[in-house]
Amino acid sequence: MTATILLQAAGGGILGSGIVPMILIIVVFYFFMIRPQVKKQKDQKKYVDELKRGDKVVTTSGIHGRVAEVFEKHFVIEIDKGVNVKFDKSAISLDASKALNTTTTSVETKA
Repeated sequence: MTATILLQAAGGGILGSGIVPMILIIVVFYFFMIRPQVKKQKDQKKYVDELKRGDKVVTTSGIHGRVAEVFEKHFVIEIDKGVNVKFDKSAISLDASKALNTTTTSVETKA
């Protein structure tokens, strides 16, 4: 009876049955969570670095405006005629700005 228990334990083994699923979990976690987040951060940084005067943007707080001036660490955004507000570069929302620009473009082409 003791031999049967030992043979059953040796067949699966703690190392063999635990390592493979753990590696698969890590791989799945990387491809579905970490990699897309890193790509999104790179796209955000690239978008902010390429902004120039006159581009329409939306901040993370939901304020719409045009870039009036570009500095090293911040933007001055014109939210209305004569109303300029200084925002940090991290306050620009890539997703909302893209949505704003695609909506504006499609409306302008239909008119």
